[in-house]
Amino acid sequence: MDELSLADNAAAHRFELRLDGVAAAHAEYNLVEGAMLFTHTEVKPEYEGRGLGSRLAAYALDEVRKRGLRAIPACSFIAGYIRRHPEHLDLVSEDSRRAYRI
Repeated sequence: MDELSLADNAAAHRFELRLDGVAAAHAEYNLVEGAMLFTHTEVKPEYEGRGLGSRLAAYALDEVRKRGLRAIPACSFIAGYIRRHPEHLDLVSEDSRRAYRI
């Protein structure tokens, strides 16, 4: 069984998912006033198709909630994840919902 870990690498401005100690995916962000702006999410090709991107997105959005921030899903992957998981919709402002078609 693969050992999966999720963490915020604040120095690099990204959430990271590691599988057996290897960086398999990351979601880049910038902190803006009261919000976390997601700019890019990437799963390494050899790890695609295993649901790791979704695990990473869920973790990142849970962290946004825990920190009392809003999410700005400029990243198409994060925006798509929120569309499919409306339980995170409250993290996105009305303006961002319109801008990113959520």
